[in-house]
Amino acid sequence: MKRFHIALAVADLDASVADYSARLGQPPHALVPGSYALWRTDQLNFSISREPAHAGQLRHVGFEDDDARGFTCEADVNGIAWENFSAVAQELRIISTYGVPVHQGAAEELIRN
Repeated sequence: MKRFHIALAVADLDASVADYSARLGQPPHALVPGSYALWRTDQLNFSISREPAHAGQLRHVGFEDDDARGFTCEADVNGIAWENFSAVAQELRIISTYGVPVHQGAAEELIRN
């Protein structure tokens, strides 16, 4: 599977999580409280990170691709960063950059137990 990826900077993570969850019709797939959130739909891999000085700006775009090996990033002719990565490579990048995320399925399991 291949999903388009877009990453935005936001000022208020909690308000943004509420807004984008409503827009996407689902809670984030992964959340690092106060820092980062990620949604996965059938076609989209969408992430936000708390960067108040850059709020509302595009951070980068790219593709989550099951066939990708590792994590690559290169700029296009307009200077926009394009990433290509597998879900596992993205998870490792999230952990190394923001910390260990809480995953929606894991959170639901914890609530049930």
